[in-house]
Amino acid sequence: MINLFTLQNGRLVQEQVEDLNELLDQHAPIWIDAIEPNDEELGWIKTAFGVSLPELEELGDLEASARYFAGDDGYLHIRTDFLLDEDDLSRNVRVAFVLTDKTLFSIHDEDLPVFRLVRMRARLRPGSVNDAKDVLLDLYSTDAEYSADSLEEVYVQLEEASKVVLSNTVTDQIAGVVLETIAKEEDTNGRIRRNVMDTRRALSYLMRSKYLSDAQQEEARLILRDIDSLENHTAFLFDKINFLMDATVGFININQNKIIKIFAVVSVGLMPPTLLASIWGMNFEFMPELKLMIGYPIALLMMVISTILPLVYFKRKGWMD
Repeated sequence: MINLFTLQNGRLVQEQVEDLNELLDQHAPIWIDAIEPNDEELGWIKTAFGVSLPELEELGDLEASARYFAGDDGYLHIRTDFLLDEDDLSRNVRVAFVLTDKTLFSIHDEDLPVFRLVRMRARLRPGSVNDAKDVLLDLYSTDAEYSADSLEEVYVQLEEASKVVLSNTVTDQIAGVVLETIAKEEDTNGRIRRNVMDTRRALSYLMRSKYLSDAQQEEARLILRDIDSLENHTAFLFDKINFLMDATVGFININQNKIIKIFAVVSVGLMPPTLLASIWGMNFEFMPELKLMIGYPIALLMMVISTILPLVYFKRKGWMD
């Protein structure tokens, strides 16, 4: 699917392209967004504008150091990861940009919330974008905002986990649920950190390469400041996640130690009667339980007393609490 955007009265106007003629009729598009395009649609873009977009399978093949470069065609090529934060799974989606003098081309394999937000804002707020580079900067700015919103959701989930861990009696079942939540939020936090780091690198490259005007340079610096604050938050969240992980694992260890302590107390408590039973069970010439009528009752009574006395002692010491 190809979405074509033109600038009319300061607003982005979106058109969905169905055939090559619709591209040929447009002489001044500001942004062309290809979402999971097929080979035919990529051929339309090359025929109409002379721009070769990479295949979707090629987006992840480049080395990290070769994701920002000026191609042989003289255009700026950028590969950037954008966050896709969903309820069941968060992931980073690679997007390829080709920036010409007048048009921004983008290709990715699924529609992203950041792109939808940019399209909506550009329609509702006239004057928010003036050229293709403004669209690219707006995408990066919105990506930082989207990452901040995802971080807020991580905060909420970790706060709920904190209440469970620090306020209730943590059973093994509760600890398992908490650990699952912590692991999921840690993965999300890591992806956010990677996402903002990648955005920082792309903005730094644009600023160093002198592609931006003075006003756009200032906007890029503001976005970098926002990214700095996000990185500080991700670092704090990593510390909070480690604390909750240690606390939860500590409660699991306490529960396991309680079980081991029960076995230890029972084992020590049964040692005296076991010793007496072993002694009385030996084949002596004189066996009290056989010579005396009350031999067996006395033996059983001594076994009971030898069991109760250690348990009473353990109880007074608090070892059974």
